Amino acid sequence: MEPQEVINQIKADMQKAVDHTAQEFTSIRTGKASPSLVENLDVHVASYGSVMKLNGLAVITAPEPRMLVVQPFDPSTVGDIEKAIRESKLGLNPVNEGNRLRLPIPELSEERRVELVKSVKTMAEEGRIRIRGVRKDGMDSGKKMKNDKILTEDGQRDFETQVQDLTDQFVKQIDSLTDAKEKEVMTV
Repeated sequence: MEPQEVINQIKADMQKAVDHTAQEFTSIRTGKASPSLVENLDVHVASYGSVMKLNGLAVITAPEPRMLVVQPFDPSTVGDIEKAIRESKLGLNPVNEGNRLRLPIPELSEERRVELVKSVKTMAEEGRIRIRGVRKDGMDSGKKMKNDKILTEDGQRDFETQVQDLTDQFVKQIDSLTDAKEKEVMTV
């Protein structure tokens, strides 16, 4: 593989780590109703005999700032969806209206906000660990290309500098996402 191809792959892998972290942040409840809060919940649907994501079973809307409405495509799945939401760690209490569910989003306590910030920091650290893993693979690729005589010693040093610069750039992205999410969680 050419050094530039490896750099492009490293960039792509690091971007995936940042995107994954940003996606995980959407599952953190901030007090505002957002369909992304529940759309990826796993629901065991007895009538279908399988586990499906909630967004594959229902339309999720936020008609009010503190309310979500879950409208199942098949009304017979309302009970399964209700059970999955109650058993999730989101702390939501669905109101069954027969053919749909209303999910009132309660105000977050200060204690709960601090717990959520800890979760955000944990998710951010997992993202940084993924990026450092990609960096390690990149550095190993640089050594391999030097051993295979694709890179000179100076070329390897330049390659490793590029990899480190990318690492720093993507870690900064995760840090800025983390700061923004922490601010959002702590805002009353």
